Amino acid sequence: MKSSKEQWGSRAGFIVAAVGSAVGLGNIWRYPYVAYENGGGAFLLPYFIALLTAGIPILLLEYALGHKYRGSAPLSYRRMSKKWEWVGWWQAIVSFVIVSYYMVIIAWSLSYTYFSLGAQWGGNTEAFFYESYLGTSDRFWNFGGLQWKVLLPLALVWIFVYAILRRGAKKGIEAISKVLLPILVVIMILITIRGVTLPGATEGLNVLLTPDFGALADPEVWIAAYGQVFFSLSIGFAIMITYSSYLAPRSDLANGSLIAGLGNAGFEFMASLGIFGALGFLAVKQGVGVDEVVASGIGLAFIVLPQIFNEFPGFNSLFGALFFGTLMFAGITSAISLLETGIASLRDKLGLSRVRSVNWVCGVAASLSLLYATKGGIYYLDTIDHFINAYGLLLAGLAEVLLVGWFVKRLSDLQSHINGVSDIRIGSWWSFSLRVITPIALISMTVLNVREELAAPYEDYPLTGLIVMGWGLTLVLLTAGFILQNVSWHSREESMTVKKTG
Repeated sequence: MKSSKEQWGSRAGFIVAAVGSAVGLGNIWRYPYVAYENGGGAFLLPYFIALLTAGIPILLLEYALGHKYRGSAPLSYRRMSKKWEWVGWWQAIVSFVIVSYYMVIIAWSLSYTYFSLGAQWGGNTEAFFYESYLGTSDRFWNFGGLQWKVLLPLALVWIFVYAILRRGAKKGIEAISKVLLPILVVIMILITIRGVTLPGATEGLNVLLTPDFGALADPEVWIAAYGQVFFSLSIGFAIMITYSSYLAPRSDLANGSLIAGLGNAGFEFMASLGIFGALGFLAVKQGVGVDEVVASGIGLAFIVLPQIFNEFPGFNSLFGALFFGTLMFAGITSAISLLETGIASLRDKLGLSRVRSVNWVCGVAASLSLLYATKGGIYYLDTIDHFINAYGLLLAGLAEVLLVGWFVKRLSDLQSHINGVSDIRIGSWWSFSLRVITPIALISMTVLNVREELAAPYEDYPLTGLIVMGWGLTLVLLTAGFILQNVSWHSREESMTVKKTG
C-alpha cells in the first residue's frame, strides 16, 4: 500500500487547480466560433441551460465519485462496482492520448511567444506556420522526420511540466495553479480590453452578440451548446475524479462545482469578446465582412490572429506575446491535470511511488508526442484530436452517466454524500439531469458526429489514415481499458473500506 495519500493544501487550492484544468485552449479558440455559428447572442441561452443541466451536474458527479471513494478514476469506479473499473481506465487513457498532442500545441504557443517579438511570422502568416515553422510534408503518410523548430520548445515544455508533477498535488499542481491562473486571467482581461477598443471592433462584436433567436429552433444548436460545455469543463477526462480524491473529508463539493463551472463560463465569454473585437478590426482593415476572416482552432490562433497583430496600431509585439503566453499558460494548467489522471491511476493500481509513476506517464507520453513533432505531425494531431473528442471522450462520458444513473444506480447515495458535506443542498434536478438530459445530449452528439463522418471523410484525409489513427485508435483505447482492468492489483487499495463522510 502507498505510504501517503496526496492532498490539497486547502479547498481554495483545489478550486484554483480545477478551474485551471477547465480553462484551456478550447475556451480561447473554440467557444467564440461555436457561439458565432450557433445564433450569436442567442447561443447564451442554450449554453447556460446546458451548463446547468449537464456541465455542473457531471462536474458535481465526478467530485462526488472521487471524494466518496477516495481514489483515482479506476479505483473509484472499482470501489463502486468491480466490473466497471474499465470505465475509469478508458477515461484516463483518453486523457493520456490527448496530452500527448496537447503538449505540442503548448510548444507552438511557446515558439509564437518568441516569434511575436518583431512579428517574425512576416506578412504571409499561413505560409510561415505550415511551411517555415512546421515544415508540413506534402501528404498524410509522409512523416518527413522530426522538425527541430518544434522539438526544442516541446522538450522545454515537457521539462517544466515534469518538474511540477514531481512535486505532487500541494507543492506542485496547487502551487503553480495559484501562480498561473491569476496571471492568465489578468492577461486575458488586458487582451479583451484591447480587442474591444480597436477601430472596427464593434463590427465583430455585433456579429458575435446580435441574437438570432430563430437558431434556437435548430436541434443542432442545442447539441453544440452541450458539446461546448462538455469539452470545456474537463469532464469525462477522469480529471475531476482524481482531483476531488485529494480533498479533505469535509469539503463543500456543491459550492466548488458552481465556482468552477461559472468561472470557466465567464472566462470563455470574456475571451470571445476580445477575439471578435480583434476580428472586427481585421475585417474593417481588409474591407471585408467579419464572416470572411472568422476562424477557430489552430487557424484562428496561429494564422488569423498573427495577421491581426501585424495590423495593430501599436504595441504589436507586446500583445502578440501576451496572447500566445496566455495560450501557453492555459495549456500548461490543463496538461498537468490530464497527466495527473494517469499518474494517480498507476499509483493506485501498481502501488508505485509518485516519482516512478510520474517517470512512466511523462516518459511514455513525451515519447508519443514526438509523432506530432514530425513534418507530418499536423495531420496526425488533427485526425487523432477529431476522433478522440468526437467518439472516445463522448462515449466515455456517456458510459459514466449510464453506469452511475442506470446500471449501478448510485445517484441517490452520491447525492446524500454531496449534501452531507456541502452548504448548498442539491435536489432532484441533479439526478434527473444525469439520468435523462445528459444521456440524450451525449447520444445526440454521437449520432450527429457519425452522420457527418459517413457523409464525407474527415478533411479528405486518406481512408487508411482515418482507419488507423481514427477508428482504430478509438477501438484500441476501449480495449485497453478492459485489459488494464484485468491486471492484478499490487496493493490493497481496491479493498479499503470507504468511510461515510456525510
